[in-house]
Amino acid sequence: MKDYAGTGELLRLALRLDRIRASVWIVGMVIFTVASASANNDLYATADDRATFAESVESNPALLALGGRAFDLTTTGGINAYQLIAFMGTLIGLMSILLVVRHTRLEEESGRAELAGSAVLGRKAWLASALLLTVGVNIVIAVLTALGLIGTGLSAGGSIAYAVGVAGIGVFFAFVGGLTAQLTDSSRSATGIASAVLGASYLLRAAGDAASGTDGGPMANLTWLSPIGWAEMARPWADERWWVLLVFVVAAAALVAAIGTLVDRRDIGSGVLKPKLGPVSATASLRSPLALAWRLQRGSLLGWGLGFLVVGAAFGALAEGTVSIAEDNPDIDQLLRDLGGGGDIVDVFLATIISLTAVIVGAFAVQSALRLSAEEAGHRADPVLTTPVRRLAWAGSHLTVAAVGTVLMLGLAGAAAGLTHGLNSGDLGEVGRVTGAALAQVPAVWTLIGVCALLFGLLPRYTAVSWAVLLVALVIGQFGDLLKLDQTVLNLSPFSHVPDLPGAGFEATPLLLLLALAAAFTGAGLVGLRRRDMA
Repeated sequence: MKDYAGTGELLRLALRLDRIRASVWIVGMVIFTVASASANNDLYATADDRATFAESVESNPALLALGGRAFDLTTTGGINAYQLIAFMGTLIGLMSILLVVRHTRLEEESGRAELAGSAVLGRKAWLASALLLTVGVNIVIAVLTALGLIGTGLSAGGSIAYAVGVAGIGVFFAFVGGLTAQLTDSSRSATGIASAVLGASYLLRAAGDAASGTDGGPMANLTWLSPIGWAEMARPWADERWWVLLVFVVAAAALVAAIGTLVDRRDIGSGVLKPKLGPVSATASLRSPLALAWRLQRGSLLGWGLGFLVVGAAFGALAEGTVSIAEDNPDIDQLLRDLGGGGDIVDVFLATIISLTAVIVGAFAVQSALRLSAEEAGHRADPVLTTPVRRLAWAGSHLTVAAVGTVLMLGLAGAAAGLTHGLNSGDLGEVGRVTGAALAQVPAVWTLIGVCALLFGLLPRYTAVSWAVLLVALVIGQFGDLLKLDQTVLNLSPFSHVPDLPGAGFEATPLLLLLALAAAFTGAGLVGLRRRDMA
């Protein structure tokens, strides 16, 4: 047990460091889940309402891919399972990855783990404490969520199955984060690899769920390849299958065994995958702050870009199918219009997908812009700034990569969606139209980059608030109407001010105002950076 010596002390330290961050995650996820369930209970209070909703969703591949597998939409519990499991499972998976990597690979990357290791501290203590913290947070979320759902009037069995399933997703990705933290010597790479696994899980779930709405077949079984799908297959509020939850136990045990093997094969501060040494002197293409920023972030750009290419192509392929379904069922037509505005039903669907994609691009933008904070905290900015490179040029280079990357991500997603939709509809002119609609979201995402710059320049200790801003924008954009939020609250999200293209009419004024706001935030942040002390 000497490998775990000091685990308790490190766990108490982690709790102290993350007492606010963990509390925000717990409170936010529980309140959102319970509030959504309560709203659904009121919205679908009668059997006729639920029957209408079920008819709208059960045979619609697009809605199943967006929401989740539908088992029993004739009950409010089944509707809540359909609407919440995939979204909340993805969110709790991301939370778990961030927490574990923060307390493992990031501690080694900063040198704190090596310093602490000079005392009486076991080799696996950091990893064990991080996993215990994250699993504990997931358990607290599960308990409070189950109690909250029962309090809304939903059955205890379904509420517990839902809470355990979603927490199982979180625990699974906690171990995935622990595994990727052993593979690489960079916290960003560890987070990126684990997030790619999360993204692949979501896509497998979406493909399987979409197939379940047609003729099923082998494609519908893709859901079983996704941890998010396992929570769906437990069938909360629909004749629960408790044995499915044991899949999480088996998968977690396999990941623990893999992590234990990898920990023993590496030194502290290094990863199993050894990085290649670069040349002694930099080429001409690396002799500028912008070139360095590009070099540091090109792997992330490539990973995100491929992801958006696949997502755009997948959802674009589903667009044409909404026409015949909406013609057969006017309720589907109305449901989609509630989500994506007016116009042709295909345009409404595309507007909904583009809006959601833009928020996800916002996650890329925040991650890219906050590379500034990581470089400063890791003292990697110091060697650069001791050269003739000025602070503004150094900071501006990373913000430029984030801004240009935003255009590329939205462009790729829009072009892929337009191409697959155009091939299905026989009109390749859709490529330009859908791409333009996606690029209209750029000012909203740039506003998030401006928030990152503002916080980095004026309040560097609170740059994590940028993620909170993104989360608020996501909740407002995707669930604002369901939660019956006031218009004043809805207007807090920059994405609320972007026209619902390609169906709605183009309005330049709100986009120009967003650009001005982004520029003001960025300018204020850069001024603050010039005047403050660097870490």
